[in-house]
Amino acid sequence: MRDENNDSEEDGEFLPSKSELKRQMLARQTLGEQLTRLTEKQLETLPINDEQLLRAIRETRRISSKNALRRHLQYIGKLMRDVDPEPINTALEQMHRPDREATAAFHALENLREEVLAAGVAGVETVLQRWPQADRQQLRQLVLQHQREQKQGKPPAASRKLFRYLRELHELYGEG
Repeated sequence: MRDENNDSEEDGEFLPSKSELKRQMLARQTLGEQLTRLTEKQLETLPINDEQLLRAIRETRRISSKNALRRHLQYIGKLMRDVDPEPINTALEQMHRPDREATAAFHALENLREEVLAAGVAGVETVLQRWPQADRQQLRQLVLQHQREQKQGKPPAASRKLFRYLRELHELYGEG
């Protein structure tokens, strides 16, 4: 005797498991929570056509009770069931991409600074290979000043100056 649940599996259509449905629900609730943290201007740029969902997202800003906020976020998650999350996720990704790129560039410059300072005067060549337009003398002075500050136990002013100079080179000449 065949079970009705197995009919759909034999036809090649697999229904999502209970666990998968719960993961999808939690993902949409999390997405809804992210939407509540956006400014009004950011919210207007997103492809959300559901007025009830937009109203619920805006109402979140007025809720101060933790339990009421939790229930309201669950309500937003429920409303999100009827919305395709992909266009919203894509729009959020595009909205946050410049911030992530700026953070990545910042960390890359920090790593370059540490590499230059660890190599000492020889590290100046690393910067010059990347940016031939850089001022060799200024770089050398900053590295030497950093070494003096370390020996004397002073704050790392030269390290900060070197970072600012590297950021300036990055802004003027790009990745190099």
